[in-house]
Amino acid sequence: MPCVHFGGVGTVSQVAPDGVWDRPGRLRLRARHRASGSPAVSERRRSVEVMRILHTSDWHLGRTFHGTSTLAAVETVLRAMIAQVREHRVDLVVVAGDVFDSVTPAAATYALLTETLLDLRDAGASVIVTSGNHDSAARLGFQAPLLREGIRVLTDPARLAEPVTVHDAEGPVHVYGIPFLEPSLVRHLWPDIPTRTQHDVLGHAMSLVRDDLAERGGRSILLSHCFAAGVGATPGVERDITQGGIDLVPLSVFDGPDYVALGHIHGRATLSERVRYSGAPLHYSFGERDKPRGAWLVDLDAAGLAAVTWLDLPVPRRLAVVRGTFDELLSDPRFDVDEDAWVSAEYTDAAPQPDPMRRLRERFPWCATVAHTPAGGRSGERTDYGARVRAARDDVQLVDAFLAHVRVGEGLSDDERAVLADVLAERSATEAAR
Repeated sequence: MPCVHFGGVGTVSQVAPDGVWDRPGRLRLRARHRASGSPAVSERRRSVEVMRILHTSDWHLGRTFHGTSTLAAVETVLRAMIAQVREHRVDLVVVAGDVFDSVTPAAATYALLTETLLDLRDAGASVIVTSGNHDSAARLGFQAPLLREGIRVLTDPARLAEPVTVHDAEGPVHVYGIPFLEPSLVRHLWPDIPTRTQHDVLGHAMSLVRDDLAERGGRSILLSHCFAAGVGATPGVERDITQGGIDLVPLSVFDGPDYVALGHIHGRATLSERVRYSGAPLHYSFGERDKPRGAWLVDLDAAGLAAVTWLDLPVPRRLAVVRGTFDELLSDPRFDVDEDAWVSAEYTDAAPQPDPMRRLRERFPWCATVAHTPAGGRSGERTDYGARVRAARDDVQLVDAFLAHVRVGEGLSDDERAVLADVLAERSATEAAR
């Protein structure tokens, strides 16, 4: 059953140089229909004044998919998102980190980002962006003074308790942006508190936000890029900011704001009515192939969070995993539907096949990977090692799997694990400072 929202009159203000949006422009909200098949959290009719927010994250501009650029595909998806902003008369778009996939993004990604931000603004929305663990906060933040009013890029951890304030007919909405906080890089800001883990630094950051919000009053939104407890990662995709599980952030850390827009996890997730991941707008691995792609449409009324609706985004090219004997993969009609998809092929013949990728691409032009997985299984040692590598969620687990393989079952010792964690933290600090 479609979700229909009936709204009254809402206002949104533009960003002034001091960071407060103080030029109201009134918008009349008409009835809006959810795309067919999109689950709605709230389907009640509403006849109150609302502020409408679109929550997105993890664009990963510049990422490749098995050696192929995804820039054209993600541009297609972002064009659809801009159309949704216009159709649903969104007042504010929030992007919760990992706009870029690399700390050294290519020139074409800057061009696409700038064009997208300006087009979102032209569609009627203001935009607030924070940095993630893949971004260079310095490189993302350098654009902030150059962008037009109504677009803000928040990357400075020293100013995370200084919100951008949005006004509607019901009063202020304070928007706090917490960039990805690498403990080793923010330790100098808060020398008197423990800063070993994400839990430590985000817990302190949220205490600063709550203190500021208590003085200001009013409604609030928080953007954060982290790995929150209660959500599962995609193996091999989201393993950069957890070290053996110690950097999971409890849900209680985010108590306070009316809505918390999280980034980092590539799949849509609802941790509570007010704390959500939007996921990435594009599939970046075969492990994500069954996860929907889209964004959360969030309504705030005078009392706070009023409604949250999921908006689907198009999938430019579907991802599929096909499995069977090599002859079946080449000729079986059941795989006809996958011929135009990105394909990960697994053939189960007892013996390896010659030149399998070339032969498979005659049927599946977009075949990205091929694996020999005999029906009886490989030798136990190799199967165990491959499974552990694929299941590794962070660099520590990956090294542990390798050492267990080459040392006949002996993985990382406690001392080795501690040394490796320090080395990884130093590497992250070096990359972020580039």
